[in-house]
Amino acid sequence: MKKTTFLLVLIISIPIFIVLYNLILPSNENWTHIYNYLLKDYVLNSLKLIFGTAILSSLLGILSAWFISYYEFPYRKFFEWALILPLTIPPFIGAYVYAGILSYTGTIQTLLMKYTGFSGKSYLLDIMSIPGAVFVFSIFLFPYVYLTVKSFFSKQITGIIEASQSLGKNTSTTFFKVILPLARPAIVGGTSLVLMEVLNDYGVVKYFGIPTFSTGIFKAWFSFGDVNTAIRLSAVLLIFVFIVLSIEKFLRKNKSYFTKNKKPLKRRNLKGLPLFLVMGFYIIIFLLSFLLPLLQLIQWSIFSYKNTNIKFIELTFNSIFISFITSILIIIIALIMSDTIRFNRNNSRILSKLATMGYSIPGAVIAVGVMVFFITIDRSLRPLYSMFDFKTKLVLSSSIIMLIYAYIVRFLNIAYSPIDANFEKNGKNYHEASRSLGKSFFNTFIKVDIPMIKPAIISSFIFVFIEIIKELPLTLILRPFNFDTLATKVFEYANDEMVHEASVASLSIIVIIFIFIMILRKLSGDDK
Repeated sequence: MKKTTFLLVLIISIPIFIVLYNLILPSNENWTHIYNYLLKDYVLNSLKLIFGTAILSSLLGILSAWFISYYEFPYRKFFEWALILPLTIPPFIGAYVYAGILSYTGTIQTLLMKYTGFSGKSYLLDIMSIPGAVFVFSIFLFPYVYLTVKSFFSKQITGIIEASQSLGKNTSTTFFKVILPLARPAIVGGTSLVLMEVLNDYGVVKYFGIPTFSTGIFKAWFSFGDVNTAIRLSAVLLIFVFIVLSIEKFLRKNKSYFTKNKKPLKRRNLKGLPLFLVMGFYIIIFLLSFLLPLLQLIQWSIFSYKNTNIKFIELTFNSIFISFITSILIIIIALIMSDTIRFNRNNSRILSKLATMGYSIPGAVIAVGVMVFFITIDRSLRPLYSMFDFKTKLVLSSSIIMLIYAYIVRFLNIAYSPIDANFEKNGKNYHEASRSLGKSFFNTFIKVDIPMIKPAIISSFIFVFIEIIKELPLTLILRPFNFDTLATKVFEYANDEMVHEASVASLSIIVIIFIFIMILRKLSGDDK
């Protein structure tokens, strides 16, 4: 299986090398124009978005996790899982909803005019701006920070808090001086996921009219028809991402955050004003991040359903089909790679890094590399196509195979990381015992290794499925002709200023993701 793993890693990493290679090729006049007049805006706007979102999403996630973990209050159990629900709403759908709610004819403005006679500007709040985009990204992506930090707070800090309080420190001092520094890896891990989603986004920034790397890549590709400029811009974005990720690694160099204590945290009861403030915080967050957008989408769906001409059965089937098939393939590849690499960990660390770097790279970048790779393959296979009299000379690059391959490159890490962690946790004893009894490597892999990590496989499948079903940039660029998903149809309607008509497909995405999150919650035992 070593050769198979090496081949898989090589195939998966090719698009990244293609993008980087094009940096050394000669540029054209389109790139010169972008470099002189647009690149500065792309960089500055991207920086504003990632730093603004990092601060706000971290603040929401840390406070949410701390109150849930440290205090006992009414409806705590409800809010503990309800704060995950914003992940069911992709940010681009949230952007469309809030732009509609806050518009001159939106729900809030209409109610104000009806009951108070207030008639303000066309927007109560300029949501279609960089601060508005930061709000949208933060309010729908902060659960990534919440989940990682809550896991740390719930299992790692009991002894630390007791030691701090025994030295006379109050709760706030303990939190800021002791807990937060120790929680830094968890905070950084969750925030990094948020920032990758922000850099990957195209729907929000396109609808809000914010020039970023993603909009620049799409503009170069679709407006200019210039693949070379799109590739060069993708390469710059790729370097930009690596710089952002490297900053934190440099800042935490030679620092240790290990703690042995795993005793459950004993929660304190909240009363009086603190109880009122905490409850108000959670109610506002739940309303803004889930309930209000959901109710608005339901209202729009009721009004627009009969006038919406969408083949929902076909769209839903397309979305579920491609998500299911790709998720299965990703799980198989992750299992093969992880089971092989764990026996050659010292020699294979670089291979695992290469194969799983896709999740830290925006989808538009991967799409460009994949497209160029498949066009190159098609050109080399033209004699074969002519022999069989194919109507098109771009057989692979116009097929669904290219889209599935791009999804694998982009989302392999989501499955590989938990599967590899579980293999590492279980060790090699059972595998070696099976081999000592005469079982082959493949037989042991199927009958021993896989059953032992079944929960990790199921949860990885669900996470990958959810990410694929709401993925937009990759699908927009690489989908075959006349192949639409729920996400692309939502984008098309919203881009044509038909936000109300987009509500039905938006609700379909939310319902599908909600079902899978509830399944995951049931399997993990969080509903007990």
